[in-house]
Amino acid sequence: MKETIRNLDRGIVLMLLASLTFAVMGGFAKVLTQQLPALEVTFFRNVFGVAIIAFSIWKLPLRQKGGKPLLLFFRGAMGFLALLAYFYIMGKIPLGEAITYNKTSPLFVAFFAWLFLREKLHPSAIVALVLGFVGIVLIAKPEAGGFDKYDLLGIFSGIGAALAYTSIRELRKHYDTRAIVMSFMAVGTIGPLLMMILGSYVEASEVWDWIVAPFVMPQGMQWLFIVMVGVSATVSQLLMTKAYELTKAGIVGTISYTNILFGVLIGTALGDPLPDMQTGLGIIAIIASGLIVALVKEKQD
Repeated sequence: MKETIRNLDRGIVLMLLASLTFAVMGGFAKVLTQQLPALEVTFFRNVFGVAIIAFSIWKLPLRQKGGKPLLLFFRGAMGFLALLAYFYIMGKIPLGEAITYNKTSPLFVAFFAWLFLREKLHPSAIVALVLGFVGIVLIAKPEAGGFDKYDLLGIFSGIGAALAYTSIRELRKHYDTRAIVMSFMAVGTIGPLLMMILGSYVEASEVWDWIVAPFVMPQGMQWLFIVMVGVSATVSQLLMTKAYELTKAGIVGTISYTNILFGVLIGTALGDPLPDMQTGLGIIAIIASGLIVALVKEKQD
């Protein structure tokens, strides 16, 4: 019993630290995307990961049967586009709101798992989906019946991440975990590189400036922030992985929503306005919906 409690406490502490470092990564990314194209920040975020995974594969070759190359590419493309949208909106809206949009992904995972994988959709999950959509509307405050560009990209960051996560469930049967991660990192490196080359010759309209932009050479402290984005993202992933090893997924998933709170605090320190009452209610609704999905999944497992 004592060992269980000790592991539980360590898991919670590690998840809190993972949430904090994830929000810190968002803070560095927010500063960078106000000075450099989000496409470029995404490129640097992934190029370090490619080097690390490539070294790992070189040291220990992949063991897999393969056979799903299109699905593997789909996972990489969705992960890349979701991350790009996420980084882009960080420079345009408050950090807490950007993180909240991204945290809608568990809701969409539940929906896509039902739609594509024929997993049972628990009645509570349906309630969570409705509650989550209400939260999105409260945060977005759509005018004239529509969402603006930043809200749409925020919603897409959650949907794209969910599609990537859902595809992993099938890919795990065919590929080494490192190959799945590499699909995301490689597409997230080559894609921005191609789009930055295109951006050097074509001036993107306001609609497409999030995905086509010229390369801008980082200067001074920007290089440090680029390194810190990569370091904090890696540390967050390591802490999160260890937390899931030590503690039940439902508990860890619940604690992970503290990164919204950390994001609000860090965003405020960087000059974001505090959420108004409507936005605050929207954030609470999305957190509640995510907790419902996490707890339902814990009971099913």
